[in-house]
Amino acid sequence: MIRLIDLIKLAGVELEDYKIHLATSLNHNPLNAFYDGTFKEWQEDQTNRNFECDQVMGLIHLGGDRWLFAGLWKAGQATENGGRWKYQTTEIPGLDHLVGRAIVQYHRTARQSYRLGGALGASLLVHEIRPERLSIEDFPGYSSTSIEYATLQIVVRQRPTAWVTALRSVAGVYLIADKSNGKHYVGSAYGEGGIWGRWEDYAKSGHGGNKELVALLAEKGGEHASNFLFSILEICDLIATKDEVLARETHWKNVLLSREFGYNSN
Repeated sequence: MIRLIDLIKLAGVELEDYKIHLATSLNHNPLNAFYDGTFKEWQEDQTNRNFECDQVMGLIHLGGDRWLFAGLWKAGQATENGGRWKYQTTEIPGLDHLVGRAIVQYHRTARQSYRLGGALGASLLVHEIRPERLSIEDFPGYSSTSIEYATLQIVVRQRPTAWVTALRSVAGVYLIADKSNGKHYVGSAYGEGGIWGRWEDYAKSGHGGNKELVALLAEKGGEHASNFLFSILEICDLIATKDEVLARETHWKNVLLSREFGYNSN
C-alpha cells in the first residue's frame, strides 16, 4: 500500500511541522460536519491549544481501522473564549482529488486525538481511493439503514435524490432507538410520502408528533433527540392499506417489547 503522505507530496504539497487530528466525538459526529460542509469550523473549535504547529491534517473515523482524509490546513492563531480555543485555519489547495476520497488504514492504540505528524504520518496507509467524494448522497439500502438524528437532519435539509426516491417510494415500519438507555419506539408510515414523509417530520421536530416522544422531549429537553437512531424494520408497497401496515407495526411492537420496556404506549 502507498502512504498518504507520499500522495500528498506527489500533489506538490510539502508537509512541514504538522499534526494529525484523529477526529472522533461522542457529542457531535465529525462525519456529519463533513457531510454538512462545516468540518473546518468544527475542527477549529478546540478545548485546548491543540494546533500549535504549521499544518493540521484531518482524519475522520469511519469505523474499525478506517479513516477518511478530510483535508490539510495551515494553522493560524488561536483565540481564547470561555475556556475554549478558536483557531483560524486555511485549507491548503491542491488536494481535492484526495479530500473525502482517500480512505486511510490506521490501527489506533491510544486515546490521544492529536498526534505529531513525524511520529505517525509514515504509518498512514491508503486503503482505498473512492471514485467520488464521500457524501450524504449514498443511500445504504433499506436493510442497512441506521442513521443518527443529526445525520437525518442533514439528509432532510440537503434532500439527496437517492434518499428521497428510496424512502418516498415505500411504506413500512421503522424503529427509533434511544442510545442513552436502549429504549425503542416502533412507528409506521403509509400513504403519500411514505417513510420519507414521516422521517421528514422527525427531522424538523425531533418527535414527529408522536405523543410519547413529545412527552419525552418535554421532560428531557429537545436536545435529547440527538440520542435517536433511526432504522427500517420492514418495508411495504405504497398500495398497502393503513390497516395492513399497522398490523405489521403491532407485530414489531410485540417482538421488541416496545410497550413494556420502550416508548410505545399502545
